Amino acid sequence: MMNISIFGLGYVGAVSLACLARDGHDVTGVDIAPEKLELIRSGRTPVVEEGMVDLIARVVAEGRVRVDSDTRAAVLRSDLSLVCVGTPSAPNGSQDQSAILRIAADIGAALREKSTPHVVAFRSTLAPGTVEDVLRPLVEAASGKRDGVDFHLCFQPEFLREGSAIRDYDAPPFVVVGACSDFAVERIRDLFGHLPCRFLRTSIRAAETVKYCCNNFHALKIVFANETARLCEALGVDPFEVMNLVCSDTQLNISPAYLRPGFAFGGSCLGKDLRATLHLARTRDVELPVLGSVLESNSKHLEHAISKILASGKRHIGLVGLSFKPGTDDLRESPLVHLAERCLGKGLSLVVYDPSVHLSKLLGANLRYIEATVPHLGKLLREHLEEVVAESELLVVALADPGTVEVLVREVRPDQLVLDLVRIPDAAALRGRYMGLCW
Repeated sequence: MMNISIFGLGYVGAVSLACLARDGHDVTGVDIAPEKLELIRSGRTPVVEEGMVDLIARVVAEGRVRVDSDTRAAVLRSDLSLVCVGTPSAPNGSQDQSAILRIAADIGAALREKSTPHVVAFRSTLAPGTVEDVLRPLVEAASGKRDGVDFHLCFQPEFLREGSAIRDYDAPPFVVVGACSDFAVERIRDLFGHLPCRFLRTSIRAAETVKYCCNNFHALKIVFANETARLCEALGVDPFEVMNLVCSDTQLNISPAYLRPGFAFGGSCLGKDLRATLHLARTRDVELPVLGSVLESNSKHLEHAISKILASGKRHIGLVGLSFKPGTDDLRESPLVHLAERCLGKGLSLVVYDPSVHLSKLLGANLRYIEATVPHLGKLLREHLEEVVAESELLVVALADPGTVEVLVREVRPDQLVLDLVRIPDAAALRGRYMGLCW
């Protein structure tokens, strides 16, 4: 059992205080609002949440909870501090970090008096980079000590939903801790390692970012379901029936599929069906802002790759991969075909390798599409990857099968630049200068 101080007794802080005390820890809650302190001191909850009335009354009666407005006293009597103060939106959409900055400086001043290691775990939602670039220097300056030596900072995001916070505390989707020191990780494990979920260590910046990413994904799912419902209403379709069917697919829809960073999507289905969906909506006066922006966002990702090619200053480009999906010869709406077209349009020299694409075997719509988009493809294709490597200054790699990677590791020269669109396995083995698309 540990002595814990919690700074900020709003929703997250109050629930954490009650649950940690219930689990046997001695907890000191700190807040600048005297009314919150008085409520907890008298065994009452400062937030409306299922189960909190009885839980706060019990842990206070058991003597495991105290409250204080004195940061110094709370830090000196505890081994670990959880910082849960608010970071509301400023008028321009940025975070108002005034409370977290004040607390960080106050904790740092208190640490100046401590001789034992102290862990400070920030749980407030923070813009990526805040802990390392802003809060660490503040705490170090105020304490006269060093992070990772005399004290240990980490970021431990919470995933509590209002209305089910105690249940979420006891059964979270995972426990994530972003830390630079093993000491901080083990102290967080002491608090939450018993919970029935995976305990995941990561970098501080990734831990800060995942909180935003999860909330953004939740918002996106809600809007997607509601846009689908509006279209279904206009089409006379039961939206619950449709979304129940969508959620029944745990192989592609409700799964990690398509949730790995990579290159833009293409092919004969996704773009075509999005355009048809948007046309249906327009003909029925239904606005679908999220679905309406998907194709534009996909195009922005393609432009991101093209901008990296142009910024390199290289004139001789080798494109490894051409079809919209490895292992097929389907070139329709392939983003790699568009990339090839743009490179040629900018006057760059281009050679292409794709083991699945043979011009003599292209038929029907596939052939018509490539004749309209890159009519001189026959002059660009090379039969062997070694030829493309030999003729190029910059290799744009969109294939990551073992055979392709083996040739690249063997053939790429130190003077060449490799732009990776697919996260090549063992990219560190490449002798050329490596550049990921977004990584």
